[in-house]
Amino acid sequence: MKKSYLLVSALTVGLLFSTTSCKDVLEEVPVSQVGAQYINSAAGFEAAGRAAYSTLRDFYGREIGMNLTVFGTDTYTMGADGSYKFMNQYLSQFDGRVDILRDLWNNFYVGINTMNIVIDNAATVTGLDANLVKRRVAEMKFLRAHHYFVLVQTFGGVALITKGNLEPTKAFNRASVKDAYALITSDLESAIPDLGTPTSDYGRATKGAAEHLLARVYLTKATSEAAAADDYAKAATYATNVIKNYSYALLPDFASVFAQGGGEINSEVIFATQYTSDALTNIGVAGGAVVNGNQTHLYFGMEYDTQAGMQRDVLGGRPFKRYRPTTYMLETVFAQANRVNDSRYKKTFKDTWLSNRPGTYTNMFDDSKTSATFAAGDTTIFIPGFEMSKAERAKRKYQVLVPSNYRPNLFPTLQKFLDPLRPDRTYEAGSRDFLMFRLAETYLILGEAQFRLGKLTEAAEAINVVRRRAAWPGRQTQMEITPAQLSIDFILDERDRELAGEMFRWFDLKRTGKLIERVKAHNPDGGPNIKDFHVLRPIPQDQIDRTTNGATAFPQNPGY
Repeated sequence: MKKSYLLVSALTVGLLFSTTSCKDVLEEVPVSQVGAQYINSAAGFEAAGRAAYSTLRDFYGREIGMNLTVFGTDTYTMGADGSYKFMNQYLSQFDGRVDILRDLWNNFYVGINTMNIVIDNAATVTGLDANLVKRRVAEMKFLRAHHYFVLVQTFGGVALITKGNLEPTKAFNRASVKDAYALITSDLESAIPDLGTPTSDYGRATKGAAEHLLARVYLTKATSEAAAADDYAKAATYATNVIKNYSYALLPDFASVFAQGGGEINSEVIFATQYTSDALTNIGVAGGAVVNGNQTHLYFGMEYDTQAGMQRDVLGGRPFKRYRPTTYMLETVFAQANRVNDSRYKKTFKDTWLSNRPGTYTNMFDDSKTSATFAAGDTTIFIPGFEMSKAERAKRKYQVLVPSNYRPNLFPTLQKFLDPLRPDRTYEAGSRDFLMFRLAETYLILGEAQFRLGKLTEAAEAINVVRRRAAWPGRQTQMEITPAQLSIDFILDERDRELAGEMFRWFDLKRTGKLIERVKAHNPDGGPNIKDFHVLRPIPQDQIDRTTNGATAFPQNPGY
């Protein structure tokens, strides 16, 4: 049974308040009665560390993170519902006043302040073994590096705060991207010696997690304004370390990575944001309010529940219809011609629904039939993933949804995040972990780094490890690529075949310089409006307003 370290401590309310909350900092009243004495005790020190981990839940498994990484890309556009369509469309409403941006900023700086306080007090804590204290400091450096890495990719230069704040302040400035990467890499590299290897103490940052994150950081840094000549070599080295020096292993079946139950703990998972079915510990913060559970199961589903023979159930999920796959995703990334070898289209998208509301119906989206009768358990909807003629569809007793009939409320449903363990069909608080780092991505990082270094044979082999695992039985050889087939475009598409929806795409497109080009070419809703400046998100206006000297000291990103 897993141990969850993502607990929100009382310290978060009392000691570890944000320096950039929704209220003006001058109006904040810090509650410090649990402060200095408690943080120096063994219990307080450990509680603060757990509170720091909890801020991962403010990004992963939340609409905040999904909107900022899935929306407005080449592979996902907007579905029928949702109030943030302007983010996908790159409209002028997407500015520094958007609450999602404010919440990400505020929540992560709450976490960073927590981490800083733990680090600051390590030298004076009593009642803990010295080696354990060193490990906890290393965990905080890992988490701080992670938070700053997300922030610098999203916003560019941000405020770099490395000391805990116990009093409100309005003195902030934007550090350079180069300085941000210097802090991120320093934190991770200094943390590695003191972190543990994977143990039964599940949920803690480990050496493997830090090396995986460093590989991703250096791969990203290599195309940033902080780029150095050895970035790709370092990315390859750290990725190789993860693959060779630990006990991680790809599962034999791609679909089993996302099998729910047991906390999604398996040999492929390097690090995850943990969720549980316990409502008291399964929380994060969004829109200034506490929200429960992993909510990604809500966002990728189509409107199956109003169709003939169907009603909403726990298995099918509660479909918010936020994110709809683009034609490019379905017809190029997951090209039909490749599906005979590659199992990932079938295992990524749900294609069959069984009747849970028997009866005869006439409300058909499938124009090949005017009515249909279903018994309980009959197939009611099938999505083949390719066109079928009207005559072919008419032979089926169920409705067939073909690409020409996809629409904002009816489309292939990403199934890796569905959560059938929820207690009822309306329950929003999912309990599955959000898998942040897994070994398949490590191989893809290695492949991309080797490609950039001109080591095409090694690059192809790293990517082929992932592709062979994805093959249908007996089709492994057909799944292999040659060095000559490699390109950044191929690598980008391979990443989405493997990692679709896993909160990488916007960062991947930005990192490879493909964001503007690909959104224009493949996202019909965002393409007409995206501009060069959209490679950064707007700085939250709250932060600018609450900084001494305002935009002079903390300028907004260009274009906003």
